[in-house]
Amino acid sequence: MITLPDGTQKKFDAPVTVAEVAASIGSGLAKAAIAGKVNDQLVDTFYSIDADAHVRIITDRDPEGIEVIRHSTAHLLAHAVKSLFPSAQVTIGPVIENGFYYDFAFDRAFTTEDLESIEAKMRELAEKNYQVSRKVVSRDDAITFFKHIGEDYKVQIIQDIPADETLTIYQQDDFADLCRGPHVPSTGMLKAFKLTKVSGAYWRGNSQNAMLQRIYGTAWKDKKSLDEYLKNLEEAEKRDHRKLAKAMDLFHMQEEAPGMIFWHPNGWAIYRAIKDYISTKIAEQGYGEIVTPQIVDVSLWEKSGHWAMFHEEMFSIKTDDHQYAIKPMNCPCHVQVFKQGLKSYRDLPLRLAEFGCVHRNEMTGAMHGLMRVRQLTQDDAHIFCTDSQVQEESVNFIKLLLEVYKDFGFNDVIVKLATRPEKRMGSDELWDNTEHALAEALKAVGLPFEVHPGEGSFYGPKIEFHLKDCLGRMWQCGTLQLDYNMPARLDAYYITEDGSKKVPAMLHRAILGSLERFMGILLEHYAGKLPVWLAPTQAVIMNITDKQAEYAEKMALELKKHGVRVKSDLRNEKIGFKIREHTIEHVPYLLVIGDREVESQTISVRTQDGADLGVMPINQFIELLNTAVAQRGRIE
Repeated sequence: MITLPDGTQKKFDAPVTVAEVAASIGSGLAKAAIAGKVNDQLVDTFYSIDADAHVRIITDRDPEGIEVIRHSTAHLLAHAVKSLFPSAQVTIGPVIENGFYYDFAFDRAFTTEDLESIEAKMRELAEKNYQVSRKVVSRDDAITFFKHIGEDYKVQIIQDIPADETLTIYQQDDFADLCRGPHVPSTGMLKAFKLTKVSGAYWRGNSQNAMLQRIYGTAWKDKKSLDEYLKNLEEAEKRDHRKLAKAMDLFHMQEEAPGMIFWHPNGWAIYRAIKDYISTKIAEQGYGEIVTPQIVDVSLWEKSGHWAMFHEEMFSIKTDDHQYAIKPMNCPCHVQVFKQGLKSYRDLPLRLAEFGCVHRNEMTGAMHGLMRVRQLTQDDAHIFCTDSQVQEESVNFIKLLLEVYKDFGFNDVIVKLATRPEKRMGSDELWDNTEHALAEALKAVGLPFEVHPGEGSFYGPKIEFHLKDCLGRMWQCGTLQLDYNMPARLDAYYITEDGSKKVPAMLHRAILGSLERFMGILLEHYAGKLPVWLAPTQAVIMNITDKQAEYAEKMALELKKHGVRVKSDLRNEKIGFKIREHTIEHVPYLLVIGDREVESQTISVRTQDGADLGVMPINQFIELLNTAVAQRGRIE
């Protein structure tokens, strides 16, 4: 008996394939079927069902269907490369966000022209609509097969696969690849794809291994979706925060300090605006702001459990016969602050916040502008509370986080609850309780959420908050984690009402995550046209001739007295040139002063988008700017 998602049941007298189940429902579904889910297992359409099962037909309308399309397109890419360059060796080709890649070993670098030829060949192979087949093979047979066709990397992969794992080979025409699957029924279902770039990648991510060539691509269900994605990709390229940083003179990076930022005055002004805003918000919520050391004896990290889990990602130094670690996170140090002086239940909740500068030994190839750095600042805080306070503190934090995101212009937030990983501390009962507590907090706020099994931290479950930017890209920023393990390991306790000692609940929480990364997200979201309250220079005063220089300086001084981030441009240049230059720098307000303005003791105001707001007294402009700042709004 086959049970469909709507509860409908179909009876078959013999084993039946997923494709046959789809055909029994309708010819349209049979044609659209990409894969199937049999008892929640994703399988090929030719998978045979020989027992009662729950079955769902997967099409390109399902997220799983798009994943299968992308996985199959990676194989199509490898098929095309082998057809054009027979001596190239294939390695691995996984699905990634919005696409796929495949790594190849080849004796020369692939060129732009090669990518064009490969993509053309992929289209040719897709149009031939080759059927895709699957074969289960023994380990020895698989090794013999791939040795015979000269695929040495595949042999290495097979040798590292656990002995009890089933090996399968997928084939389309004369191309065969080791793969778990599933795949589309035939190559003709792959209609909307594009190769995007080629880069270097070490075999298995190890710099001691051979350098391979990684070809990236994207694949979608139809041309409309592909064109929309490529348009967004083009727009994202224009919005690249590294390009904006150069145009706006925000920061730079150099080889002598890999993964670390040299902030320029403009960039630091944005950084300070973000930091000052968060400081104000958390102070209103009763957080005490602290600062803890950046270098701490390794013994603390061993006791907290971080050294065993993350020592390869930590920087360490030796001095005075001691080994120290440069902190990669703030949590253990915040516990040390909590432990100073005896705490009772009356002292809780205790909220400790820090803009903690931390260091992480990221791989060179993983670093990317502000988005992935080795030195970063977290808007970190920890709430120490009783069991009965966990719910209220979690709810209050989630409300604060949503309010902050709204002020920064992000209204679309996706929430995920990450539960216990395989490698973890603490009992199953403890994990049951902590996972339930976070789920209940989300329900209390009315936020829908997805559960992601196995993705929690080693010490506790966590809620992840993902922002959607104007291009539809998702960015994981905020987190809330409930932890009893770390305070217990570090001997933290408070005195309960009955006089006994008890380990406090410890809520790890961050809103922005990393100030550097969040700033990069903001720059790309707004394409550099930051809201007035965040703009490094909120207004620039420009004179038309030297005669107005003295009055311009007077107006600039008046604006500075009112806290406006303003600069003067008194250069002997044409006013049109000045306006264009500061428009490129994304200064929100451009203030022009000529003879008329000097005579009337006013300023002429226009926006970076060319809107002429007219002539007004300086006090009226200050009121206009303050209104824009208070609204957290962006000039349109």
